[in-house]
Amino acid sequence: MELSPLTEAFVAHFGEMGRSWGINRTIGQIYALLYVSDRPLCADEIAECLGFSRSNVSMGVKELQSWRLVRLQHLPGDRREYFSTPDDIWQIVRILAEERRRREIDPTLTVLRDLLMAKPGNEAERRAQARLRDMHELIELLTRWSDDVQKLNNEDLVQLLKLGGRVVRLLELKNRLPFLGRGAKGGAADADVDADALDEET
Repeated sequence: MELSPLTEAFVAHFGEMGRSWGINRTIGQIYALLYVSDRPLCADEIAECLGFSRSNVSMGVKELQSWRLVRLQHLPGDRREYFSTPDDIWQIVRILAEERRRREIDPTLTVLRDLLMAKPGNEAERRAQARLRDMHELIELLTRWSDDVQKLNNEDLVQLLKLGGRVVRLLELKNRLPFLGRGAKGGAADADVDADALDEET
């Protein structure tokens, strides 16, 4: 099974980028190959395409399975195991977010809670706890937001992402509203202009 130039370029790039994402090059290339493949592949096919040993492919696939990023399949009349990725790109993103949280965010929150519950022994520790509290509150806020986003269906999630800068403009307008309506005609006119601009963008 020979890779096309386009697929070869994507697989190579994904392998290099994998190092920045905390995975090794082998796992990154295996996943990239499965992602663009038009059918499930067995370990022997993956090894042949990428020039990896069978054992390296097996270890890479097991790691991807632990992340729930590949699916195991069996084909009729074939005893070999075949692997593929979820068809829905949004499902992949959701799985990655869930696994990152389980492996990185949740343990960090647990440690922060334990440290914040400890009685500070001196002023330096009290200052440190204040900083840790800021971090804990920020992470908690982000995880609650992430939980809400995870509940959205794909269509609503796309709409949320497309809002982009409109949300920023809406917040800026909200922050200006208390200062408007004090009897100044110019302020009311500005509010109308901003509202019209938001309507045009949406």
